[in-house]
Amino acid sequence: MAGSLIPQGRRARSFHRPIMSDINVVPFIDIMLVLLVVFMVTAPMMTQGVQVSLPEVESTPITEEHEPMQVSIKKNGTLFVHEKEIALDKLADTLLAIRQQKPGTAILLRADKAVNYGRVMEVMSALQVAGLVDVGLVTEPARRR
Repeated sequence: MAGSLIPQGRRARSFHRPIMSDINVVPFIDIMLVLLVVFMVTAPMMTQGVQVSLPEVESTPITEEHEPMQVSIKKNGTLFVHEKEIALDKLADTLLAIRQQKPGTAILLRADKAVNYGRVMEVMSALQVAGLVDVGLVTEPARRR
């Protein structure tokens, strides 16, 4: 009986087995875990800004709709607008130009706690002369003891 119509051997078993409709999620989980590790490693490197040691005081956090303009004063007295170093005489013009492009943007002053008070007042005076009087001072939250 060489011409039998009944399947035999391996084909017979697969013919009667129901179709499997489950989705294999193991590769998806593997990819998600790899992405999680990549983001955990790269997230600390994505912090931007000028490193200053801010004073610690009790205050309420600032919430802004738009990204504020950050003016930073490092320990040695150098000025930065965002991460770009700038001279004191160019500060007001630079901030006015940015504010014309993005009206209503807040200005935040971040000064290292070791900066001379006179240097901070020079920057505040330059901002006031330019008409930029709405300036916030950034601090670190006080630690509970």
